[in-house]
Formats: sequence, structure tokens, C-alpha cells
Amino acid sequence: MQAVILAGGKGTRLRPFTTSLPKPLVPVGDLPIIEIVLRQLKHFGFAEVIISTGHLAELIEAYCGDGRRWRLRIRYVREDKPLSTAGALRLIRGLRPDFLTINGDVLTTLDFRALYDFHRRSRPAATVSVCERQTVVDFGTIRLDEQDRLQAYVEKPAYRYLVSMGVNVFDRKVLSLIKPGEALGIPDLIARVRGSGGCVMGYRSQADWLDIGRSEDYQAAQDLFASPRRRAKYLPR
Repeated sequence: MQAVILAGGKGTRLRPFTTSLPKPLVPVGDLPIIEIVLRQLKHFGFAEVIISTGHLAELIEAYCGDGRRWRLRIRYVREDKPLSTAGALRLIRGLRPDFLTINGDVLTTLDFRALYDFHRRSRPAATVSVCERQTVVDFGTIRLDEQDRLQAYVEKPAYRYLVSMGVNVFDRKVLSLIKPGEALGIPDLIARVRGSGGCVMGYRSQADWLDIGRSEDYQAAQDLFASPRRRAKYLPR
């Protein structure tokens, strides 16, 4: 199995950490996030990893090398200009008929092999991993009718919704929807797949998930990795 780590972004949400470090090398506990991801990919049976780099690419390449220390084969594709998350895929040679992509700032207990197998069984053009999140509104919310008569008054309501976990599996054919040299994000690629009549599946997961690009999630990740028991969930043997 083959995976692509999308690690070309500048990590502006995590400044000042990312002023001198690319976001995938920002540490969680005593390990950079990209090493945690690489260890997980190896655990779930992935053999080859392509890392898409851009900002401070040479530091990522120097740290990860050829992947031998994780018993992986690692190669790189470097963006000469920012291509966003999907645009970089068009630069990669030798992508297999189905391949997994993961953002370089994701910390999750998601079973990557189960996601990949679900995609292979379902045969869509793309599969997006999703989990449920909840947001609490810190105000009393009001709903009025057309005559401004009060219809509902709810104090601090909680809303639940599904979010993308930043881990996807694609059929290689979707690359034809990306123009060479085009800067394109994964959400836009998914929209093009659907617009062209392709099927996109959602893979629901109960896994833990944090977006390390958000400062509050980054702090939560540090707290998690301070506990050996909770850290072990993210670093399986």
C-alpha cells in the first residue's frame, strides 16, 4: 500500500513555532508529528510513502531520509510554488491505482488500513474519513418568524456535525481533474469529482482526531503525549 503525506504548507496558524521549522517537524511530546504518522503508516501495513514538500523542504527531507529507520520506502516531490493539498498530487510519478493521502498536521488513532480496505471494497473515486465534532454556542440563541415574533430561545445550544479528518483514499483516475501546475485543495478536488459524476464515500470513524495546525489542538496533543498510557494509543507497537 502507498500513502502520500501532504507536507508543503507554511503552517501559519502555528507561528512562531513554524518560523524555523516546517509544521510536520513541530514536536508532539518528544517526536515530530511526521514521525508519529510514519510509524502509524508502517504499523497499518503501508510500505511506500511519498512526502510532498514545499516550505523548508530540506529539513523534512534531512529528518526523514529514505525511511529505512522505519522500514519504509520514502521518496519526495517538491513544490516549486505552492500548489495546495491536491495540486501537489499531479507532480507525483508512480502513484498506484488507489493511494491514501494524509495531511502533515493530523494526529489521530484512525485505522488507516481499515479506511483503505473500505475504499477498495466500495470502489468510489474517493473516500473521505469523517468524525463527529460538537460546537457549543456561548450565547442564548433566538429564532424569530417573519413578523419578528419569538419562535425559540435556546441558551448555549450544542451543535454536532461531521468534519473531514484530513485522511482520504483516491482512485488514481481523479488526477485527470487537476491541471498541471494548478494550485488546488482537496475540498475543491472532491467537488470536481462529484461534479464529474464520480462517487465520493464518507468513512465514519470513532477514532480520536486532532488538527495540530490549530493551537488549541496542538496544546491538547501535548497534554495527551504527557501520559504514557494515552500516548500508546497513537504509537502502536
